[in-house]
Formats: sequence, structure tokens, C-alpha cells
Amino acid sequence: MDTTTTTTQTNEKPDVRAGVRRWVIKGVTGVLTVALFLFIPAGRLDWAMGWALVGVWALWQAAVGLILIPRNPELLAERAAGPQKSNKTWDTALMSIAGLATMAQYIVAGLDLRFGWTRQSAGVQIPLALQIAALAVAALAYALTTWAMVANAFFSKIVRIQDDRGHAVATGGPYRYVRHPSYAGEIAFSLAAPVMLNSLWAFIPGVLLALLFVVRTALEDKTLQEELDGYEAYAQQVRYRLLPGVW
Repeated sequence: MDTTTTTTQTNEKPDVRAGVRRWVIKGVTGVLTVALFLFIPAGRLDWAMGWALVGVWALWQAAVGLILIPRNPELLAERAAGPQKSNKTWDTALMSIAGLATMAQYIVAGLDLRFGWTRQSAGVQIPLALQIAALAVAALAYALTTWAMVANAFFSKIVRIQDDRGHAVATGGPYRYVRHPSYAGEIAFSLAAPVMLNSLWAFIPGVLLALLFVVRTALEDKTLQEELDGYEAYAQQVRYRLLPGVW
């Protein structure tokens, strides 16, 4: 959930430490899962850009842990909690589809590498320079997401007003420029990944992912303006949701 806050207090309770351990385990499992979704369909391991994408995921997880474990372990513990279901039906539906689209993007890219779909159907090879540029965009996209997590102690995986945690709004970090910076990062990553993986077919789930995040941004922003104290005033100060000067 992409709302904002400025400060949080470190909590050393055993349940928080256990939550952080769960987050670390889930993070490692997530990176391994990405690798499996890429390399099993590809049927080979000599795929530099596949490993580069896995590396972006691993570095993102490491950066989040190194920054947030000493500063805001409660956030990681909350994100590592058991299965969470939003009380917003649309949120549950959107994120379920997004999860499937993410898996599909990597699987399709792997199959494309194995069977040469992009080369055979479009007769093109994405230039290496463009793939490297897309890799840079992907890395910067997750850097933006990390920055948003650092600035937002209520960065939940589901849309909910966290009254139990004293949910509050602030304007720090990237939230000074757009109201939903992490979704901007997710959209950029979803569109950059097919390019770096040299798979035009992977754009199909990639574009679907981008559209899902645009829809979630609109619905979440509406929810926050209606239900979170102070958010409407914040929205009047920071006019744009995802891209300054556009929307």
C-alpha cells in the first residue's frame, strides 16, 4: 500500500524479530522463485540478462533489509505476516492477477529464449545496448521503490487503513513529487524487463501488469482520500499520482 509517513520507532519485541526472520526467508525464496520461473522454461543457464534480472531482485531485497532492519523492522515484520486479505475486493482481485502476470512474464521470456519466438515472429533482435539501458531502468525502478519504503512506515502489501499502527500521512522522500512512487517504479520495471530479456512476447503480461498498477493507483488513491485523515490535503499539495506533469 503506497501511503506515506516520516518516522517510526524501532521495536525490539520478539515478534518483530521473528517477523524480520520470516521476511528474510520470504525474500530469499522470492529470488529463487524468480530464477526458477526464468531458467526452467529457458532450459539453459547461460543467459546473462536472466541472471542480471535475478541480480536486480537480489540486490533489491538486500538493500531493503540493510536499510530497514535497523531503522524500521516493524515494517518488514508486517509485510512478512501470514496471508493477508484486503477488505477491498478489487484489491484482492488486482493483486491476484498481478501475481499471475508477473509469473507469466518470466515464463514467457524463458520460453522465448528457448524457442526464439521474438526472432521468428518479428525478425528482430533487441540491441544489446538497449537491453543494458533497460537493465539500468529496472535497477532504478527498484531503487525508487526502496526509497518509497524507507519514507513510508505503512508500506503494506494490501490496501488498508492501518489504524492499529497509527496510520498517518506525510510528504517525505519521493512522496514530495508523486503520491504513489512505488507504483511508478513497478510500472517502469514491468515495461523494462521484456526489453532486457529480449522478449517482445513478454510485453503482453508486462503491459497487463502496468495497467493493473495504474488501476490500483486510481482506486487506492480514491480510498485514501475518503478514509485516511490528512490525505486529501496532501493530495492537494502533491497533484500527481504517478508521473509529474502527466497524472
